[in-house]
Amino acid sequence: MGNYDLEEQRIIDKVNSGKYTKVLLQLPDGLKTEAGDLVRRLEKGTSATYLIWFGTNFGACDLPIGVQSLGVQLVIAFGHNKYVKDVRGW
Repeated sequence: MGNYDLEEQRIIDKVNSGKYTKVLLQLPDGLKTEAGDLVRRLEKGTSATYLIWFGTNFGACDLPIGVQSLGVQLVIAFGHNKYVKDVRGW
């Protein structure tokens, strides 16, 4: 993925340690074209299903509304600030 460090191993470790089965990835527009490759790499290290949020993303404070209805347990938002949110129990 270009020159970006998306901390893929850190994501894999987090997903596996929390036993998450459905994870939402929220990427800025410039990285959305690389989302498929990212998901394939993450799937190799976990047994989770990954969803990609293709709506707007203005930063970590711009969490998608209604993700709990999709059964998402963890949201990982990529941007300038680190943001990982367990949404189980929202």
